[in-house]
Amino acid sequence: MNILVIGSDTRDVPAREAAAHTAATGEPQDQRADTLMVVHVPADRRSLYLISINRDNWVDIPGFGSAKINAALQYGGIDMQTATVQQLLGITIDHTLMLDFGGFKILVDGLGGIDVNVPIAFQSTIDTQHVFSAGMNHLDGQAALEFSRERHAFTDGDFQRVRDQQIMLRAILSRLAAGGALNDVNAVRSLVDFASCCLTVDRGFDPIQAAMLAYSLRNLDVNAIGTMTLPTAGSGFVAGQSVLFPDYGGIAAVGAALREGRIADFAKP
Repeated sequence: MNILVIGSDTRDVPAREAAAHTAATGEPQDQRADTLMVVHVPADRRSLYLISINRDNWVDIPGFGSAKINAALQYGGIDMQTATVQQLLGITIDHTLMLDFGGFKILVDGLGGIDVNVPIAFQSTIDTQHVFSAGMNHLDGQAALEFSRERHAFTDGDFQRVRDQQIMLRAILSRLAAGGALNDVNAVRSLVDFASCCLTVDRGFDPIQAAMLAYSLRNLDVNAIGTMTLPTAGSGFVAGQSVLFPDYGGIAAVGAALREGRIADFAKP
């Protein structure tokens, strides 16, 4: 199973409302994908593979032409963002879920905060300018959001940002696994009910299916979660925008590995 995770940067209107408006009217909304990650779930459900996609990749958006990949969310909502990722990787996305900044904070706070192993000490350049020390940090929702969004504090900018997003998702999954929430059917149902306040999902991903998937991950080994970032072929400027150029050969190899169950060759724990 391939699940596309989208982090929307919308602020004025909740991501769910913006997506619903685009779906109903076809009108673009003021939101782009701040986070794009394909989560590959093998059939045995004992591991996961996280494939991050830099938001500045300059790609073809079906029906709209070339643009940064995260603009697909603005142009056509969840469906267009999903179609763009499918086309780029040559894979089928089985389900898509999206949350915005506010929803992310609510989810993390609802878990009682999370423990994140920060690889590089830094001070956030946004919002509260939280100071992160190297090593394990217990983060509330606001601090977790600043950790996930930061790029200006790093020499390699967005590349470290997507690595930190992988660390964040691993930490969230570790928190769920450690708490035993995935081992109890009733606890899983409660978790899905709670998350439904904040998540926007594709039309085929109803709460029952979400709960079944969560419960199937009860034997997940968080230490076996593999991560990678989709390869790029350098940076430059197009139409006055700073962009990344996709490494289409490398991306084709990753897509083939996803289709053939060999993604462990690329995404390492």
